[in-house]
Amino acid sequence: MLEGVSTRFWLRPKWVFGHILCLFLIVVFINCGFWQLRRLHQKQHRNDLIHQREQAAPASLDDALQAGADGAVYRRVQVEGRWDAADTVLVRSRSLNEEPGFHVLTPLVVGNEAVIVNRGFTPLGGGGDQAILANVQPPAGPVRVEGLLRATETRGSFGPQDPNGRLTVVNRIDVPRLQGQVDARLVPVYLQLTASTPAPGDLPRILPLPATDEGPHRAYAVQWFIFATVGAVGWPLLLRKTARDLALEGEPDEEDEPV
Repeated sequence: MLEGVSTRFWLRPKWVFGHILCLFLIVVFINCGFWQLRRLHQKQHRNDLIHQREQAAPASLDDALQAGADGAVYRRVQVEGRWDAADTVLVRSRSLNEEPGFHVLTPLVVGNEAVIVNRGFTPLGGGGDQAILANVQPPAGPVRVEGLLRATETRGSFGPQDPNGRLTVVNRIDVPRLQGQVDARLVPVYLQLTASTPAPGDLPRILPLPATDEGPHRAYAVQWFIFATVGAVGWPLLLRKTARDLALEGEPDEEDEPV
């Protein structure tokens, strides 16, 4: 202990508040770091699942759905049916190569049921939604499509909500929501189109397969742990420096201060 150091300054209310705040932030930073590691592990598991199922031979829709919706996600399938062109809808706020636009969804009727197919991307254009829909209508007659089954999208805590009624533009690929405006019974997943016979036209453009990079989670975790380390090391150093400054200034301890 430094001679003459005010040994009790760190018990003063403003410093106690600083101790509590620093400890709170260290705990938050550590938890944020572990949260990013959990996100990383989830992304790695997802990537492994995508690679595994992409390499498998295409299955029929019925075979893929035998394991349920979760077991069907990212399975490659081939499906034959007819487009339900009248129920085509657009998904707003989508982009491809930084170009804003829509995703185009059309039910593919297969017997007594249907699967929502994300046929791809179409850019923004003049003439409104109806003009865009007219430019992306699917061909009539039988069609065979191949693609990747994807999980239905759900609304987050603060995401926009689609109103009731029949819509031509929606906020997400929410299969239960779309069921309300499609006569055929929809399967619980949707299909991301990769190829079709007859071949699709110029619009919509077929989307790339889901990205399998790990994202920035590892780097974010390191950053959070660095912040926690800075707090854990920096606060005691600040206390030591303050004690030295008080000693040099000759400030008395609280117990020695006159009443």
